[in-house]
Amino acid sequence: MSRACELTGKAVLTGNNVSHANNKTRRRFLPNLVNVTLQSEALNQNVRLRISANALRSVEHRGGLDAFLIKAKTDELSQRARLLKKQITKKTEEQAIA
Repeated sequence: MSRACELTGKAVLTGNNVSHANNKTRRRFLPNLVNVTLQSEALNQNVRLRISANALRSVEHRGGLDAFLIKAKTDELSQRARLLKKQITKKTEEQAIA
């Protein structure tokens, strides 16, 4: 499992630890990933995702998982999130037609 957010694509960054003597050693900046269960209203099911705390705030701000995925860019999403987006889009189109 990679250390990347499934919704925003936020991943590990690298940089330097810089000491008082200006010695530089490489370090990693890890994203704050949390395992959450989000509810999809269109699919009527719960979805377990590993997302960053920042993405969780964004999901809540946009009004839920369905709204977030519909508005999100496909290239930033993980394979699972792309599949969810496709299913949600298809379901909402079916509901709009009916």
